[in-house]
Amino acid sequence: MVPRLAPRWPVSLFQWRVACTPGAFVQQRTWAGASRTPSWGRLHGVASISPRVRRGSSSASSQAPEVVLTCERYPVRRLPFSTVSEEDLAAFEHIVPRRVITDPEELEASNVDWLRTMRGCSKVLLKPRTSEEVSHILRYCHEKNLAVNTQGGNTGLVGGSVPVFDEIILSTALMNQIISFQDISGILVCQAGCILEELNRYVEERDFIMPLDLGAKGSCHIGGNLATNAGGLRFLRYGSLRGTVLGLEVVLADGTILNCLTSLRKDNTGYDLKQLFIGSEGTLGVITAVSILCPPKPRAVNVAFLGCPGFAEVLQTFSTCKRMLGEILSAYEFMDAECMQLVRQHLHLTSPVQESPFYVLVETSGSRMEHDDEKLSSFLEHASSSGLVTDGTLATDQRKIKMLWALRERITEALGRDGYVYKYDVSLPVDRLYDLVTDLRARLGSKAKHVVGYGHLGDGNLHLNVTAEAFSQSLLGDLEPYVYEWTAGQRGSVSAEHGVGFKKQSVLGYSKPPEALQLMQQLKALLDPQGILNPYKTLPTRA
Repeated sequence: MVPRLAPRWPVSLFQWRVACTPGAFVQQRTWAGASRTPSWGRLHGVASISPRVRRGSSSASSQAPEVVLTCERYPVRRLPFSTVSEEDLAAFEHIVPRRVITDPEELEASNVDWLRTMRGCSKVLLKPRTSEEVSHILRYCHEKNLAVNTQGGNTGLVGGSVPVFDEIILSTALMNQIISFQDISGILVCQAGCILEELNRYVEERDFIMPLDLGAKGSCHIGGNLATNAGGLRFLRYGSLRGTVLGLEVVLADGTILNCLTSLRKDNTGYDLKQLFIGSEGTLGVITAVSILCPPKPRAVNVAFLGCPGFAEVLQTFSTCKRMLGEILSAYEFMDAECMQLVRQHLHLTSPVQESPFYVLVETSGSRMEHDDEKLSSFLEHASSSGLVTDGTLATDQRKIKMLWALRERITEALGRDGYVYKYDVSLPVDRLYDLVTDLRARLGSKAKHVVGYGHLGDGNLHLNVTAEAFSQSLLGDLEPYVYEWTAGQRGSVSAEHGVGFKKQSVLGYSKPPEALQLMQQLKALLDPQGILNPYKTLPTRA
């Protein structure tokens, strides 16, 4: 996107001047005739934002302490699977020549999750390139009763992507080919190991975008996104992957290749089987390819970063956004003051607006700049004059937009540097979204370093994070089951978008009735009767 050198706002609303502060990069706007002077466009400090750290490589230093084995930290017993023998290794070498990894140093990264809170002890990592190779691997494992842990970019936050014991790691990293793209319809067909950011770059060159955007985009795989039904930053505009995914290719536990890789928008012939595998976290089958509908690339994108005096104003600003911005509203994110404090402390980023109790990021995406300018101008004028917003800044070109998004996307990274992180990803009624944070701060007091809340307010998705110097069983006892009981009391969900994985498989009962859990267990038994696919994950483990 070409940066605009002059604004197109009505002269009656704003007066503009070019900021003369060294390093400033957006025209500075003052409010004409208003009692307060919000500094729209004043991005002091943000110019120093460094490139985002890819989630696939932990931000922890090389001197970080060794992660405790999952089987030692948590009360979990190994199920009666076979162990890998020399005969098995020879068979795998025949299936995927020179792509059988047994070097402990190479295996180390794949055994540890990105948060460095879980560690398996797998001795084997396999790197297939095709669905047929995945089929041969699973058929063999099914016959030999060998457990398999499918792994994409290993960016998950609930322990679903790493082994619990010695499961074989099946990596999709080499399954990274784009199969086809339809320029008229925007339908992309690709292998499951394609990295989300690279897919977005590919379709952007063809004037489309991926319907999904995540902070981990530089490392996460599209197959893993589907397996966890990831939500992300574009959910408000483009909805769930359950709506944009048109077809899947999946390899079942016994090696059967289920080819439902249709590119049709409409297909009303029987059960929609792909929905079984979206969000199943590799427990029902291994996703090997996907057909997904990509929306057209917006011609005009604006991002406003605003300060709000309270959470009530955050909610009212959201209502105002929906009413005044309508179809061009593409994202509405919020973060509290403690989030900004951690981003400043650990990443040396500076808020582009004056200190506030809450911050919101509003993104608009449309087809005509003049049309969007008019809507955004009216919204910002109303938000400021009514006291909903006390300060703000606006970015219109891609470089500056990325800098503002970094303040929101890098919160997870800042939390990781603050100590041990207890992470909760819940869905709640929007009007009660922040009450859980307030209640938990009062409950924990000085036991926690920080209790912060941020997330996708437009989707009712709260990311609740608690940091401490180190893992504490006592602190965990104060958090759980309190957080889950509180969420259930509001008829919320204990997992909004991160999935269930290992860490939440025992708390599904807070969000699902017994009848639903029983049906899930029956589906698992039907598709994976030996339970070799990603065991100890997603569903409560049966004795």
